[in-house]
Amino acid sequence: MAVALLNEKAILPDEDYFEAVQARKRLPNGLQESLNNAFSKIPVSSFPEAPGGKVIEIPGDTSIADAVQILSEHNILSAPVRNPNADDTAIWYDRYLGMVDYSAILLWVLENAEFAAVALAAGSATAAGMGAGAVGALGALALGATGPAAVAVLTIGAVGAAVAGGIAADKGMGKDAPTAADYLGEDFYKIILQEEPFKSTTIQTLVKSFRWTSFLPVQPNDSMLTALLLLSKYRLRSVPVIEVDESYIKNMITQSAVVRGLAQCRGRDWFDAIAMKSISEMGLPFMPSDKVICIGDNELVLEAFKRMHEKQIGGLPVVQGSTKKLIGNISIRDIQFLLLHQELFSKFRHLTALDFMTTVASTTGSSVMMPPITCKSDTPLGDVIEILAAKNIHRIHLVDGQDELLG
Repeated sequence: MAVALLNEKAILPDEDYFEAVQARKRLPNGLQESLNNAFSKIPVSSFPEAPGGKVIEIPGDTSIADAVQILSEHNILSAPVRNPNADDTAIWYDRYLGMVDYSAILLWVLENAEFAAVALAAGSATAAGMGAGAVGALGALALGATGPAAVAVLTIGAVGAAVAGGIAADKGMGKDAPTAADYLGEDFYKIILQEEPFKSTTIQTLVKSFRWTSFLPVQPNDSMLTALLLLSKYRLRSVPVIEVDESYIKNMITQSAVVRGLAQCRGRDWFDAIAMKSISEMGLPFMPSDKVICIGDNELVLEAFKRMHEKQIGGLPVVQGSTKKLIGNISIRDIQFLLLHQELFSKFRHLTALDFMTTVASTTGSSVMMPPITCKSDTPLGDVIEILAAKNIHRIHLVDGQDELLG
């Protein structure tokens, strides 16, 4: 049976949405029972181990910069946060603080970066009265209203330096945050990971101050059915596997791992029974086309990432102007390009979704964003699963004959 630890500020699922999804299913009762029975017989322990046999964890006292680097190096979206004050013998609910989400970290950085830009706009990174303390003070003044209170513990001297050297100089130059960001270029990019509040803010501070991904673990003897229910109902990207009487996470079951597992079930009676059915026969997509959350190609890419985070979804279709013509797809994972590629980061406040996709495609050679991966209403479910597994994605958009977005 699954066990649960919810961060007190974790985002809980929309029950109306979950019930609506259940209501739109068109599987015959007999087939639904067969699927539930099959999934209930597959133990969580049968899933392949994490790469290297070890789940990547992030200590709670890790800095923002180091956490971003860890997630980027291992190409993962989230990771469990380990309590730095707990020893190796601590039980799992004392050992882990929760999950940290890559996208939320970067959105916090981007949302607060403009305050560092204001500080630096005094003239240069070494302007009179401006130093790490001043930048940190400005960041903390902003965060005091919107973010972690711990960052606001600054000395009177630091605040004074900010007021005397930063704010006054900024008013004299008449530059606002977006303008400052545009002018600072490489200096602005460097300051994000080298100056306050970014340099000293730790992951545990953010976990305690923001609403993060729910920490809902399962046990090795739980079934795949349990894991699937948690992933779908709570809109999770991954589920930790933990032995109740042990102190560490044994494995992480991700959405992509589930899709790959399903693809390997071809040939089994229960799988073939649904694989031959078309998307429309399965009642897919569950969400009607007028409810699909999307982003226009001329809208800011930062707005796309904010929308994903607010709606707790992993990606958005990009449509042409005000039409429903699908031209691309942006995943929450793609937010890393804003921080890791200076040519994108230096203009993130004015970068449109189309410019973002075009730049990433030209610099990385990636074809995942453009053209988008799609399917039609008559596409067999088995083919969709194969595409998802082969492309290592967990989202595919449904279009009509004119590439108009349906779901």
